[in-house]
Amino acid sequence: MAMNFEQARQNMVENQVRPWEVLDFDVLETLKGIRREDFVAAAHRNVAFADLTLPLGHGEVMMKPVVEGRVLQALELKKTDTVLEVGTGSGFLTACLARLSAHVTSIDMHADFVEAARQRLAATSVTNVTLETAEAVNGFNPTGVFDAIVMTGAVHTVPEKFVRWLKPGGRMFVVRGDSPAQTAVLLTHEGEGRYREESLFETDLPYLAHAAPVKRFVL
Repeated sequence: MAMNFEQARQNMVENQVRPWEVLDFDVLETLKGIRREDFVAAAHRNVAFADLTLPLGHGEVMMKPVVEGRVLQALELKKTDTVLEVGTGSGFLTACLARLSAHVTSIDMHADFVEAARQRLAATSVTNVTLETAEAVNGFNPTGVFDAIVMTGAVHTVPEKFVRWLKPGGRMFVVRGDSPAQTAVLLTHEGEGRYREESLFETDLPYLAHAAPVKRFVL
């Protein structure tokens, strides 16, 4: 029997995402409206809505739907906001961010991810996204600042350059700490170099390139 993707998507939102304290109407409608199954590998279409991280290649993963929901809710995006996404991945979260904001700049160090996301976003008629192949920690310097920043890979500590990319009043979602007990954190730029920090939940994600803890040798 063919899978009912529409019903599976509704079940994902109502039985997974909403119970994980994601109650923002626009976020829930966005997750219902974007076809997550079109952003995964063909072999994973039937598990696109499962409470799982899905492999993308290069050691990267697609976040669980519940985590994506919490990310979108935490950022409190407005239709006038500009967003930077570090780690395009499959392009699904990119599409969600684009629906909730004015424009998304999304970067990924893997050119094949960027090209696949470009095709998926075009097929979904998402046009307010700029995609770029770049490595964030050492190789990327944006020309402006953003209302919101999303890091889809973890960092051991937040690089100082990242916080300088936020406008006053801007919000950054980042997963920080030591795997496998990392913490999702929301940083808010309060102006004049002051940042407020809020711990959201525990999770575990692969590290961004050059953002993992330094390996220590024990004799």
